[in-house]
Amino acid sequence: QVQLVESGGGLVQAGGSLRLSCAASGSIFRINIMGWYRQAPGKQRELVADIRSGSFLNYADSVKDRFTISRDNAKNTWYLQMNSLKPEDTAVYYCNAELKRFLTDANINYWGQGTQVTVSS
Repeated sequence: QVQLVESGGGLVQAGGSLRLSCAASGSIFRINIMGWYRQAPGKQRELVADIRSGSFLNYADSVKDRFTISRDNAKNTWYLQMNSLKPEDTAVYYCNAELKRFLTDANINYWGQGTQVTVSS
């Protein structure tokens, strides 16, 4: 089995910073994509940022120049550094991984449990 465990959410004032972490564990052969999504009340889940094979970084326009995604491959862990936070960044943040398990052929998506980020004005 594979588990993604997130940490680092919380309440912060506008302009502040938070750092989210996601640790993947289990029978993992290779992680192809490490990502972060968010879902605000009444809205669809949206991509915030991801890192793809070859270290290609992808960011939503709304977070460019404020958020930074990074990873530690040795620990199967990735991070989202969020700076200059705005009230509109308030959402539940989910980590996501597309990965291949040992002794399987398929690439499968896994999700973390979600962590609340609240930015007060």
